[in-house]
Amino acid sequence: MTTDPVAILLVDDDHDDVTLALRAFKKAGITASISVARDGAEALEFIFGTGTYRERSIADLPQLVILDINMPRVGGLEVLNRIRADPRTAGLPVVLLTSSQERRDVVEGYRLHANSYVVKPVDFVKFESAIGDLGRYWLTLNIALPSSPGAL
Repeated sequence: MTTDPVAILLVDDDHDDVTLALRAFKKAGITASISVARDGAEALEFIFGTGTYRERSIADLPQLVILDINMPRVGGLEVLNRIRADPRTAGLPVVLLTSSQERRDVVEGYRLHANSYVVKPVDFVKFESAIGDLGRYWLTLNIALPSSPGAL
């Protein structure tokens, strides 16, 4: 089954951060479809078309996953690891957007092949700007990896 394409999958368990991010995308003029997963387990179901999202085809991957690290059930680094381990999703752009500035988290994120690691600004105006910049870059400037068979 094919569903409407989702441009961004935002994965964050913090309700306030999700609300601010959605507001920032709107303010930045990003009108693309945005889906929200409230934890890593839900994100994996969404991406791989299982569980609650079994009607979603894995072929309908988002253009970008914005992923928090510290979440319940399945953490963001484990989500990233599973995305990279599957050839169908290995090329999916994943930006880690987190409050963690811990060196070990940064190193592990890049070891797992995150496309970018961004620390969530505490200041709302800076947070809004960072979200807008991420959306504009990944949806308008970046050339995505072709999703055809054998692309990797």
